[in-house]
Amino acid sequence: MTNIRFLDKLSVEIKADFPDSLDDLIIVLPNKRAKVFLLEALKKQYPKSLFAPEISSVEELIQQMSGLRALDSIELLFEFYEVYSTVVTPDKLQPFEQFANWAKMLLQDFNEIDRYLLNPNRVFSYLKDIEDIKHWSLDLEKRTTMIQNYLEFWEMMPVYYQAFFEYLTAKKVGYQGLIYRQAVDKSAEFAEKLGDKKMYFAGFNALNAAEEVIIQDFLARGCAKVFWDIDAVFLNDPFHDAGLFLRRIKKQWKHYRSHPMDWIVTDFSEPKTIRIIKTPKTVGQARIAGKIIEKIKSENQSLNQVALVLGEENLLMPVLYSLPVEVDALNITMGYDGRSNPVQILVAKLFKMHLNALRRDAVNYTLYHKEVLDVLSNPMIEPYVDAGTTIANIHEGNLTFFSLDSLKTFNPQPNTLRDLLLTKWEDKPLVVLRLLSTILLEIKDKHSGQAEEEKLSKTFLYSMYQLINKLITYCEKYPTMDTVENVYAIYKQIIDLSEVSFEGEPLKGLQIMGVLESRVLDFDTVIITSVNEGKFPAGKSQNSFIPYDVKRELGLPTYKEKDAIYSYHFYHLLLRAKDVYLLYNSEAEGLDAGERSRFITQLEIEKRPNHQLQHLTYSAFLPEKAYQPIEVPKSELLQSKLREIAENKGFSPSALTNYLRNPIQFYLQRILGIREVEEVEENVALNTLGTIIHHALEQLYQPLVGRMLTVADLDDLQKKSDAVVEMEFEREYSSNREKLGKNLLAFEVAKRNVFHFLAEERRNLQNGDEVQILELERSLKYTLVDERLPYPVIISGFVDRIEIRNKSIRVIDYKSGKVTANQLRLKSWDGLTADLKNDKIIQLLCYALMFESEAGNRPLEAGIYSFKNRKEGFLFFGVRQGKEIDSVISAEVLREFKTELVDLINAILHPDSSFVEALN
Repeated sequence: MTNIRFLDKLSVEIKADFPDSLDDLIIVLPNKRAKVFLLEALKKQYPKSLFAPEISSVEELIQQMSGLRALDSIELLFEFYEVYSTVVTPDKLQPFEQFANWAKMLLQDFNEIDRYLLNPNRVFSYLKDIEDIKHWSLDLEKRTTMIQNYLEFWEMMPVYYQAFFEYLTAKKVGYQGLIYRQAVDKSAEFAEKLGDKKMYFAGFNALNAAEEVIIQDFLARGCAKVFWDIDAVFLNDPFHDAGLFLRRIKKQWKHYRSHPMDWIVTDFSEPKTIRIIKTPKTVGQARIAGKIIEKIKSENQSLNQVALVLGEENLLMPVLYSLPVEVDALNITMGYDGRSNPVQILVAKLFKMHLNALRRDAVNYTLYHKEVLDVLSNPMIEPYVDAGTTIANIHEGNLTFFSLDSLKTFNPQPNTLRDLLLTKWEDKPLVVLRLLSTILLEIKDKHSGQAEEEKLSKTFLYSMYQLINKLITYCEKYPTMDTVENVYAIYKQIIDLSEVSFEGEPLKGLQIMGVLESRVLDFDTVIITSVNEGKFPAGKSQNSFIPYDVKRELGLPTYKEKDAIYSYHFYHLLLRAKDVYLLYNSEAEGLDAGERSRFITQLEIEKRPNHQLQHLTYSAFLPEKAYQPIEVPKSELLQSKLREIAENKGFSPSALTNYLRNPIQFYLQRILGIREVEEVEENVALNTLGTIIHHALEQLYQPLVGRMLTVADLDDLQKKSDAVVEMEFEREYSSNREKLGKNLLAFEVAKRNVFHFLAEERRNLQNGDEVQILELERSLKYTLVDERLPYPVIISGFVDRIEIRNKSIRVIDYKSGKVTANQLRLKSWDGLTADLKNDKIIQLLCYALMFESEAGNRPLEAGIYSFKNRKEGFLFFGVRQGKEIDSVISAEVLREFKTELVDLINAILHPDSSFVEALN
């Protein structure tokens, strides 16, 4: 049996009632979207051309009846604030940002009270009495100012309502509830004006009290018909939420005491295949939805009768990127959360960057590097502002804070968009908003292509452009927006309520929609995502000053009714569908977790005989090992690159120890030349601190190279040390920042390390040491030739200091980290270059090997000065011989070391061994 779609059935009824002309027909639908589909259905019934009937949504009809214009939620807030300012005393008047926090909720309550035609004075009096009872035990003299203000707030509610009601009706504008209340009062007048026209209400389910009164009045007058879309399974089951509202209507409406409720169908019991698919995480559902659509397309089926319903609107972007390329036409009919709009994110970052600059110093206009990088690296603008040059200059100068003028010098090339983004803001809201509008137009010009991604970007841009222009209108109209801070606060309020609307071809291709957009529409194949509790249905939410039990007593909707609305929409999607896919997140714990929806359990328990339920689990592929170490075999190209390095630049001691630490790190850094991304250091890093100390000591000792050191020399160096450290600090780190917080501590640590080093040097001289500095930051090179090596290999590097001390030559390496004497003691040569714990020994012996030819007949020593282990002083490399330690690096020691070094270099060069990542 073929199910007849609701709109097709409605069009047949219309053809029977209006065979020749549709001029006397007004059709009212739950939403605007259904209008296009109804017109398409009517075309099939009327072979000849004729004028279409008047088709409107219920909101449009109510607005027409009331004679009031609907205000959007933000303009409503402004108007409410105007009224609020007149009814409270100046000392109680709250600023707009504080007012907006509670006013939004109160307006929702006003809206509900009016939509359900309640007496506002009774409701507010009830609420006031409840609060009085809560605080009855407090004596008047014991009531604090806070409690008194709290109780006054409840007393003022009816005052706010009455003043606002009168203010809006005088201006012939209103919010939805007020418009409904006025429409009820004018329904008789409207019905008389209809004359011979008939009104058809089609596809409704949950009606508020005002809608029920209006429709019942039209039914009683004989000028209306109502066409419900409900299945007998839901209507006849007293516990099924999908039929909750229509059971109430059937029981309570006077019309149905003498008339049957028509169009009760049995389509839900027809054969259906329902696949219940669970998958971990939300984004997995997007991938699966894409695969389902790809499968449908591969079977040469049309997508015209396929609907993808997103239970969670933020899933839209992942879904779009998961769709197969074969989808040649699609229509998106849903609101996308304005907060996730990439253009909104850019505008919010602009507000943050410029507002913080104004707060710091409106004259100097100091910017923070992270805020600037957030703006320039935004994907909407990055390709068009030459962001790389500016970012590179910020990183190179290691700049945390800088003026707007200096930022502009980082990239002097003319660029209109960049200049607009970096225009100095003043505390003039209109000027700032018009600047933002100009920026958006400039970005739009850059996105002038016709690619799908460009179209998407332009949709986001247009949505934000409309919003900024709306803010400009508000700014011109309302004095509240008198500062940029206020504008930003209002902007955030608007973004919380805004949506990005997409437009497409509604009658062709795949339909992507939200839950509410699916009303009165029927599809053969339905894919529903996020069928989880809290998403589908939406779950409990209490954004109201009216408690749950009071709502129940007064007849206002609670979460029970909201669940019933979701239940109706869910089962209506399944009503005439043949293939249904229900996707839900199976992840039970963590941030992106969820419990499967009660609707799935209900389908299982109340399974119809003709329903075929299939349970499927889609999981990501899990490898046998959680992580496979990276392995890079030595290809011929890689071997030639190794030989090029070995014979030209050479391997440094730190490169060799880097190989021991992690061969892949050695491969990436030393062979491929990949460096870590350069970023601004807000706090001095340890390696930067070490560099500052190294360079400070080099600058201090440089004039003394070749001379015998004296105590007087050291006294002179100690006087200069602080100034030299400061100079190196500014050169290595950054010159345009104050030394505050951790940076001040690091600066003091650097000064103390240098001072203590010089003090120890001075004590040694006083104790009789004779010291002559030979070299500072000396470049050394040694060519290692051995029959076990495939070719000669150069060892090269820089040593911090070479000196003659008491007739021995010392090669000294400064270390800003902690090194102990035991790390430099060698027990055995076996496996020296195979163990990372010997990295310091390998480095020192490499320096000794490179300098050996210049040492002559003098004893050669090598060691480390650790600034984090000053108490041990100079730490020698030494070979243990029983209890004795020999610190002299003899020819025999270097010969043994060369043997071990060859083994290490062979491991690097051997063509049959791969570079394998070390997992620590």
